Amino acid sequence: MSVPGHVGRTVADSTPWWPTPVRPPRGAPNIVVVLLDDMGFADIGPFGSEIETPALDGLAARGLRFTNYHTTPLCSPSRASLLTGLNHHRAGYAFVANADPGFPGYTFEIADDVPTLPEILRGAGYATFAVGKWHLTKDATMNDGAPRSSWPTQKGFDRFYGFLEGLTSLHHPHRLVRDNSVVEVDAYPEGYYLTDDLTDQAISMIKSLRAHDARKPYFLYLAHSAVHGPLMAKPSDIAKYRGKYTKGWDALREERFARQVAAGLFPEGTALPPRNSEQFLDVTAWDALPEDERLLFARYQEVYAAMVDSVDQNLGRLLAVIEQYGELDDTIVVFTSDNGGSGEGGVRGTRSYFKQFVHNVDLPGDWGPDVPRDLELIGGPQTMVHYPRGWGMASNTPFRLYKGSTHAGGVRVPFLLSWPSRTATAGVRDRYQYVTDLLPTLLDLAGVVRPETVRGVPATALDGASFADALDDPAAPSTHPEQYAEMTGNRAFYRDGWKLVTLHRHGRPHEEDPWELYDLRTDPTETHDLASERPELVAELAQAWERAALENKVFPLDDGTGYLWTARPPAERSFHEPVTLLAGTPTLERYRASQLITFRDFRVDVRLTQGPGDQGVLVAHGDQGGGYALYVEDGHLHLAYNEYGELTTLAGQALPPGAHTVSLVAAALPGYRWDLALELDGAPAGRLGAVRMLLGLAPVEGIDVGIDRRSPVSWPLYERHGPFPYGGDLISVTYTPGAPAGYDPREVLAALRAAAESYD
Repeated sequence: MSVPGHVGRTVADSTPWWPTPVRPPRGAPNIVVVLLDDMGFADIGPFGSEIETPALDGLAARGLRFTNYHTTPLCSPSRASLLTGLNHHRAGYAFVANADPGFPGYTFEIADDVPTLPEILRGAGYATFAVGKWHLTKDATMNDGAPRSSWPTQKGFDRFYGFLEGLTSLHHPHRLVRDNSVVEVDAYPEGYYLTDDLTDQAISMIKSLRAHDARKPYFLYLAHSAVHGPLMAKPSDIAKYRGKYTKGWDALREERFARQVAAGLFPEGTALPPRNSEQFLDVTAWDALPEDERLLFARYQEVYAAMVDSVDQNLGRLLAVIEQYGELDDTIVVFTSDNGGSGEGGVRGTRSYFKQFVHNVDLPGDWGPDVPRDLELIGGPQTMVHYPRGWGMASNTPFRLYKGSTHAGGVRVPFLLSWPSRTATAGVRDRYQYVTDLLPTLLDLAGVVRPETVRGVPATALDGASFADALDDPAAPSTHPEQYAEMTGNRAFYRDGWKLVTLHRHGRPHEEDPWELYDLRTDPTETHDLASERPELVAELAQAWERAALENKVFPLDDGTGYLWTARPPAERSFHEPVTLLAGTPTLERYRASQLITFRDFRVDVRLTQGPGDQGVLVAHGDQGGGYALYVEDGHLHLAYNEYGELTTLAGQALPPGAHTVSLVAAALPGYRWDLALELDGAPAGRLGAVRMLLGLAPVEGIDVGIDRRSPVSWPLYERHGPFPYGGDLISVTYTPGAPAGYDPREVLAALRAAAESYD
């Protein structure tokens, strides 16, 4: 059975299409877009937060705050819309770039006839820089053997430094990329922190440009990994917030809302909705929590606040450099978030972030989403934590629900725009605008015209509209009168102040999801549902949503089988073939590596020649969030297994000098477990027994041969030896994937297909 949409699909041509850049006119503004990840409406000072954000306070003081700016509910879709001006399904990003079912809205490739913002600006004579999180390259094409057609420098950026995936460790990033090449690093320096590094790289790009060209304007797209999970911060920043969140999320929410109303972000009389109570999204009253949980949960929020604070510190450093060149007045600075604050930490949060992502059917009861860890480790490199969704609720004050939802908590985010030569007077704008409007607005302000053709064909029409008039006219109406929304079945439709919205429950037919109706002009917090009072308007807007969905390639909606998130093109079957890695091979990329082991038996054979006293890591796969490592220490074989943060070490038999084959044999067991055994030259050499499989995003770091780079699998081993390169003669490491387990979602899907085809 063929997978819809995959047959005949073409990969985007990586050949740049833009003409020879022209010399831009003198005075063309620099453009800096700073995008945070998963930050809610109320997390910065200008929008009611208690977190110290002096740099952002300064932007608001000399710029505009947009209080009715909307985005999509998830990160990849928002980034696609921001950089193309297209609705996210039309851009090919119905979801995050971690699936590939083959439908038109799920291609996860920006098409050849869609000019991106950096491509357009580059053609107009701008230097173009991207720094930070990309997440517009689908997981199967992030490896070195795949086409780079969707990597940043193929989409219009002159330079790129950051990571292609949706998340990484801020202390030990698992895979950084510079331009088109992976940054090879065995260990990060003491005190390394990704937010600082990204800012250093952005500053370096600007300084290098100015050293060579004093006039050329630049577009800097700085997309921070903060404040996406896992939550991590520097000790000094965490210390600043120690003890500041003991009052809990209910009190914090009320305090932030009071500041928002006092600052004129919402009119007097605006209602603060009750605590989130929707099934599976509800929040417990802070005062009803036991004391030990309140202590733990407050620690999570201290780390989150420190992350926001760090971003602001680094923004201050960046702006100071721009000011040193005398260019701050002539630089457009935009600061916003890709979606609302997250509820993915669940009701109690987690110290095992990747375990929290395991949502497979029929998980055994002992698969809890948390692991016990020392409180003092929270926020550091040894823990992968995320806060409970009560803090996500406070992050999104005064709105309901979270990232992923089409209610305001998922899509209404802070937006600052500063251009001192044009916005000398600070102001607040409450007009509705959408993420697709940013591209035409920036082009309008820069005096750049979007090309009508791309590679000899007409450019796809824009969905966004410029709101540049808002800079000069506080009373100018919205240029975006209506907008559909959809994410994993959650749907909404906005028209002239009215919003129709529904919260989809997995497994329930979409037509049975109840619609809610709000008049945002008098009820911006979506508190008073008018659906029963205005059934004719509900029907009208529901039909409008249906039409927009058809026009924007929204269908199919998830049918409950998991097909949209599980189906993969036939070409990926090659990922399940044996792979031999020679000594010195760079880290095998995460997704490529995971396909060798996930939901299946597998075997790892290490060929080596051991000399007297030789020791070190033979093979390592994973990091502090989960993984395994084979190593030799003190003349003995060892297997370290990190089960989502819980470490078990098996000390095997002695490894005498000479040529050997050391093997790790994993047999898939019922209940999402592996039986792990060591072999030496084909004979048993130790057995760890049944362990929980690494699923979801674990292992997030790929396979290392002869060393354990960056974030280690075993922290105690790292403390003793660092990356611990093997000192003997390591010849090769061969992975041989075995039979998939019956509960492999792809196998279940294949069985469903076979059953369906039997009736054809």
